[in-house]
Amino acid sequence: MDEGDKAGDGAGRAAPSKRKDARRNKETLLDAAATVFVRSGVEAPVRDIAAEAGVGMGTIYRHFPTRADLIVAVFRHQVETCVEAGPALLASCPTAYDALERWIDLFVDFLVTKHGLAAALQHDNAGFETLHAYFIDHLVPVCTQLLDAAAAAGEIHSGIGGLQLMRGVGNLCVGAENDPSYDPRALVALLVAGLRQPRRSGAVAAHGEP
Repeated sequence: MDEGDKAGDGAGRAAPSKRKDARRNKETLLDAAATVFVRSGVEAPVRDIAAEAGVGMGTIYRHFPTRADLIVAVFRHQVETCVEAGPALLASCPTAYDALERWIDLFVDFLVTKHGLAAALQHDNAGFETLHAYFIDHLVPVCTQLLDAAAAAGEIHSGIGGLQLMRGVGNLCVGAENDPSYDPRALVALLVAGLRQPRRSGAVAAHGEP
C-alpha cells in the first residue's frame, strides 16, 4: 500500500468519526434546549440554552437559524427520546407500571415544548399538522405498549387506550407553560394512579371473593 492509499484510508475513517461527533454535538444542543424550554418555556433566551450546553450562541444559530427551527428540532428530538425510552423502561424498571409512570413523566416534559409549537410556527398550519401527525404516529404505539404490559401484569385496568391516556395528560398540562405557579405533575400522577388495579387483601382472597 502506498502513501496515497494510507492517506485515503485515514480520511475514510475520519469522515464517519466527524459525522458521529457532529451528530453528538447537535444532540447535546437539543438536550440543553429541551431542558431550558421545560424550565423556562420556549421563549427562553438563546444565551440560557448556550450556557446549558456549554457552547457559544453562534454555535446554536449555526445549527438553528431561527427559534422556530430550534423548537421544531427539539420537538422531534423529544419524540424520538420518548420512543426509545418506552422499551428501555420496560426492560429496566421493576414493574410495567413503574415504567409507565416514568414514561408519562417524560411525556409531560415533552408537552411543555409541544404547547409552544403552534405559536412558534405562527401561520404555518401545514407544518404544525405534519408534526402533530409525526407525534401521534410515533408516540401512541409506545404508550399503548406500556399500558398493555401493565394490564397484562394485572397492575392496571385493561381497556385504556394510549391515545386516550395521552389526551388526558395533555389536557392537564394545558396552560402550564404560561403559569409558573401551575405544576400539572401532581394531577397527572393522580390520573396515572387511577389506572391501578385494586390489590386484593389476603383475607378477601382466602374467602374466594373475586
